[in-house]
Amino acid sequence: MNETIRDLSIPNDWDRRGLPGWCYHSEALLELEKQHVFREHWQIACHVSDVPEPGNYLTMDVVGERALILRDQHGELRAFHNICRHRGSRVVADEKGTCRNALVCPFHGWVYNLDGTLRGAARPRSFPALDKQEFGLIRIDLEVWLGFVFIRFRPGPQPSVAELMKPFEAELSHYNTGEMVPTEGIWTHTSPVNWKSVRDVDNEGYHVAMAHPALQDLYGSTYYDEPFVKGLCRSFATFNPHAGRRWSVDKYVRLAPEASHLPEDLRKAWIYFGIFPNAVIAVTPESAQFYQEFPLTTGKTLLRGGIYRYADESRAQRLARYLAFRIDRDTQSEDVQLTKWSNEAMTSKAFHGFYLSDLEYGVRTHHDHLRAVLPVMRLDEAPDEQDVAAVNARLATKS
Repeated sequence: MNETIRDLSIPNDWDRRGLPGWCYHSEALLELEKQHVFREHWQIACHVSDVPEPGNYLTMDVVGERALILRDQHGELRAFHNICRHRGSRVVADEKGTCRNALVCPFHGWVYNLDGTLRGAARPRSFPALDKQEFGLIRIDLEVWLGFVFIRFRPGPQPSVAELMKPFEAELSHYNTGEMVPTEGIWTHTSPVNWKSVRDVDNEGYHVAMAHPALQDLYGSTYYDEPFVKGLCRSFATFNPHAGRRWSVDKYVRLAPEASHLPEDLRKAWIYFGIFPNAVIAVTPESAQFYQEFPLTTGKTLLRGGIYRYADESRAQRLARYLAFRIDRDTQSEDVQLTKWSNEAMTSKAFHGFYLSDLEYGVRTHHDHLRAVLPVMRLDEAPDEQDVAAVNARLATKS
C-alpha cells in the first residue's frame, strides 16, 4: 500500500479538464489509437488455465488483429497471428477448441505444426519449395505473469511484462492466481460508447457513493484510488464495519469464510490493479478476474474478461464468490449506463469538457498517459480529420 500516493495532494495548477470531446468521436484519432495505444501495448489475452493441455487454443479478435494463443505438444504457450500464409484465411475459426497435433487451414488445407512452422501446403507440387520457417505462422510477443497471458501485436514503449508489473507482484502473489482455474471462460459484451468513456468511469471511485449502492454498502467508507504511474494504478478497499444493508452484501459479509490463505490486511479487501491503456486485474478473497475494453468504432466498444477461482474451492468459498459476482454484475450494469450518459455529451456543442475533482486523478493521469502516446490529444480544438495523423507526427517530434 503506497501511502505517499494515497495522500497525494493536488497542486493548484492541476489541469482539471481532461481530454476534449473531439477525442471521443474522431475516426482519424481512433486509427492512431489502434496502432499506438492498443497494438503497441501489452494486452491480457487469457489465463494459462484457459488453454491447459497440449493442443488447446483460444482466439482473440481485436483492433483489426486476429490472435491465436495455443499450447504446443511440449506444453509451451505460443501466440501467433491467426492468418494463413497462403491467402490470409483464419487458420482456426472457433473462439476456443482443441486440435490433435496440427492446425489445418479451412480454406485450402495448408497444415501447420503447433510450434507454428509450416508442415505442408495442399498439392505441394503446384508451388515452388516452401521454407517451413519462412512460411510458418507469424509470431506474436507473449509473456505469462502470475498466470495471466499477455500478448503484444507490435513492439512498443512498454518494458517486459515482468518489469512493468513489478510494483504489483508482491501483493498479488498472495492470491496464487497462477494456480486458479476458469469459472465460465472468456466473456464478451458490446457497449454503444467510445472505449475511453469506459476507462473514464472505471478509473475513479468518486462516483461510488452515488452510483453504486452495493459497493458503497460493502466498502464505500474505505475505498481509495491511486493515480497512474508508469502505466499502473491501483484501487483498494476493505469491508465497512457495518456493511449489510443490501441483500447481496449482507449475505456476502456474513457467509464468506475467513480468508486464512491471505495476509490479515487482505482478508477483507477488494483490490483493482489498473494497467494502461485498457485493462484491470481485480481480486477478492475468493477469486480473481481481468477485464478490458477494445474499440470497435468511435461509438462502439468490446468489453472482454474472465473470472477465475481456486481449484480446491470450498462450498463456502463458492457461495461467497457467487455473492461477490452478484455485487460485481450490478456494478458493471450501473457503470455501463454511466458511460452512455457521459459519452452522449461528447458530440454536443454544449459540452465544454470535463472539470475533474481532486478525487479523479485516476482519470487525469490516464489521460496524461494517452497524451504522451498521442500528443495530438493535447489540442483543445480538433484538427481537420485528414490532418490528425500529420499533426500528431509533428507534435511528437517536438515532445
